[in-house]
Amino acid sequence: MKDEHSILYVQTTDQPEKQYSPLVLAQTAKMMDLTPRLYYLGTGLRILMPDIAENIKIGTFPSVAEMLKKTMNMGIEVYVCEASKQMLGLEKVTLIPGVKIVGAGTLNDLALDAGATMWF
Repeated sequence: MKDEHSILYVQTTDQPEKQYSPLVLAQTAKMMDLTPRLYYLGTGLRILMPDIAENIKIGTFPSVAEMLKKTMNMGIEVYVCEASKQMLGLEKVTLIPGVKIVGAGTLNDLALDAGATMWF
């Protein structure tokens, strides 16, 4: 069932300069009483490896690790594509705590249920 008050933010890249927008938008959506969700796939998963996000800091923004922690502490769900994890050879890599590893079908379900979907 479509939830017009939900927004799905899909992160597809590990490019440092593209990490902030979905996190800022998700936090803002939560403050607007919307239901934001984040889904990481493809090379975007590399950001969720231990010690990677800590080393990404652009301008006066906090590190990506701090942004991720704040996002999850706000109760925003962060999903990770299991197929992407396998594709990147990360099956045995432990990602940052709090993310939910899910099947590819979950992305389809989340996109169908969301009121809006944004890709980064």
